[in-house]
Amino acid sequence: MRRAVIEGVAIFVAARLLAMVPPSFWPGTALFIVALLVRLFLFIIPPVWAAMRVKSTKREKMSRRFWVLGPELAFFCVLADILISLFLGEALPFGGPAGPPDLTRFGATGAAHLAVTDFIVGNLIALLAYTMYYTLGVICTRLANGGFLRFTMPAGKGRVTL
Repeated sequence: MRRAVIEGVAIFVAARLLAMVPPSFWPGTALFIVALLVRLFLFIIPPVWAAMRVKSTKREKMSRRFWVLGPELAFFCVLADILISLFLGEALPFGGPAGPPDLTRFGATGAAHLAVTDFIVGNLIALLAYTMYYTLGVICTRLANGGFLRFTMPAGKGRVTL
């Protein structure tokens, strides 16, 4: 379980760091589009990857550890996101830093100022969103890999299992 969480967080951090690369870094439009698709894939895959990395017995359907894996992974991903935000800053939707690191924005004045309460509330909302998505991703991946979604058709001698 621990290794699955570490690998999921590493994938999330790779996506977050790729988001900090400005669009002007990519030499062509096609490469920029590929980078956006890779970034999207890296943001989506952590719960699926973590659920697939957990080894379980054939008889184990949905144990408690799979229900805990999603929120645990979300917590550590948000923690990594907080560290990246504090020291590198937030990313724009199409890439590149949105401004200075959040650590320097706490003491700034004017439009660049960031209140500590806004920072905390924003990260709590992110934690809630990641918890919902990661739990759903882990559960669906586990059910799909555990044979829960298999069915046999048609009845009779020529059965086919899907």
